[in-house]
Amino acid sequence: MLWPLSLVYGALTALRRWLFSKGWLTTHRLPVPVIVVGNVVAGGAGKTPTVIALVQHLQAKGWHPGVVSRGHGGAHASPTQVKADTPVALTGDEPALIHRNTGAPVFVAARRVEAALALLDAHPQTNVLICDDGLQHLSLGRDVSIVVFDDRGTGNGWLLPAGLLRGPWPQHGEGRPDFVLRQHRIDQQPTAVPLPQGTPAFNASRQLSDEVIGAKGERLALQSLQGVPLTAVAGIARPNAFFNMLRARGLRLQTEVALPDHADPAAYAALLAAGPTTLICTEKDAVKLFQHTMPPGSTVWSVPLVIHIEPAFFSAIEARLSALKTTG
Repeated sequence: MLWPLSLVYGALTALRRWLFSKGWLTTHRLPVPVIVVGNVVAGGAGKTPTVIALVQHLQAKGWHPGVVSRGHGGAHASPTQVKADTPVALTGDEPALIHRNTGAPVFVAARRVEAALALLDAHPQTNVLICDDGLQHLSLGRDVSIVVFDDRGTGNGWLLPAGLLRGPWPQHGEGRPDFVLRQHRIDQQPTAVPLPQGTPAFNASRQLSDEVIGAKGERLALQSLQGVPLTAVAGIARPNAFFNMLRARGLRLQTEVALPDHADPAAYAALLAAGPTTLICTEKDAVKLFQHTMPPGSTVWSVPLVIHIEPAFFSAIEARLSALKTTG
């Protein structure tokens, strides 16, 4: 029944791409290489963990990466830098998580171009920019594009709202991505997706860390929580994916709380006020939960998501950046 609406959606997105291709809408090029990490399906597909892993790899190789984001869920009215003491309600949870894990400069703005320009002005040593999400936001020119898929693949292959796709797939011609990264749980196999001709594809496995982390940085073996009645909290695009991974590790989930993606911090305060409990959550939820004072009898543990990306992926990114540096 939603198929006719998907045709309208497809026509509107095609018109927008055509306006950019003809120059009627402006694409802004920046003086440093721009890597866009995004997806073509609705909901989280593992973009932010990929951004974190990519930033950490580039830092280890001597690059000075910066990150720009839309800052979904944040109340920022102008380009804003994410710092350790910046309220999550201002910048959004994912940018806070990226900065916490990498220490790289992170800026958010409604228009990613404005975030990028503000970042380069404040941190002139930055020599590569990574855009968390933004494949569909063509006003920011990109030098490298990475499409991330999870176990859903392309769903039924239809555009929104009849399917999961935010745009036609596989993409060809000028819109074709440079790389595809297929993520899967470590105990499963990658989901097959149709690939644009000539587009390299790489795999990445993900699993929960063997340790959980508390609000003051204390660490505990995840296994030690087996048998403890837990309240599992996930304010992400696919909460059940997190709950299933917890159960697969033998944890007892007494209550499952699925919050909206980028949920308001007040929702987490309400959880803590509900009564003494042991909460377990994602790192993304922790940036909001940990800002609250823990009530007596309550404990909150976050579980980092560990992603293992095959080395060939990073080698391909480095080769592309080296080529850009040579031609630039």
